Amino acid sequence: MIPALLVFLFPLAYSPGPGNLFFAAAGARFGARATIAASAGYHIATWLVTLAIGFGGFAALSRMPAVFEILKVLGALYVMWIAWRFLQAAPDDSRASATSARFTDGVVLLLFNPKAYVIIALMFTQFLSASGQNAWEQVLLITTIFTLNNLLAFTIWTLAGARLARVFNSPEQSRILNMIFAFALFAVAVWMLVT
Repeated sequence: MIPALLVFLFPLAYSPGPGNLFFAAAGARFGARATIAASAGYHIATWLVTLAIGFGGFAALSRMPAVFEILKVLGALYVMWIAWRFLQAAPDDSRASATSARFTDGVVLLLFNPKAYVIIALMFTQFLSASGQNAWEQVLLITTIFTLNNLLAFTIWTLAGARLARVFNSPEQSRILNMIFAFALFAVAVWMLVT
């Protein structure tokens, strides 16, 4: 089950999406170390939300489609706000003078992403078995694998963003990099709204 789960998760975790682009942009803007708090927030929230969905929370949420629409709009607006922050960053803001990506940035990014809820629910429908080991053990195992896989993917994206910032290190290049990430995040926000 674990190899099949990892094959299922690979394209979802490593392809561009709101989380990946946020962490790449944060890595470029603040550096990898200054992104740890946001990563902790995102992955603690991921683990808790995944557990809740694994234990039946998605069934309750699916009876309220308006909740998904609200989350979709709030999530897209939040990603747009993050994009705006990157777009407005002064070109001479070095990483030394920049603050960091906050714990709450990570939490909110996960909580307002309804597609994450759908992916998590789909994962459980495919990999939670009615026979075999205890359901609690299965939910804990799947949740932990999902969270650790995301942590690895987002760490790679964060380090790639930090590396880009070292390559494009002049104020003008830094501004261009911020603009690229801002527009990519904005495009993801629009995608979140229309899908």
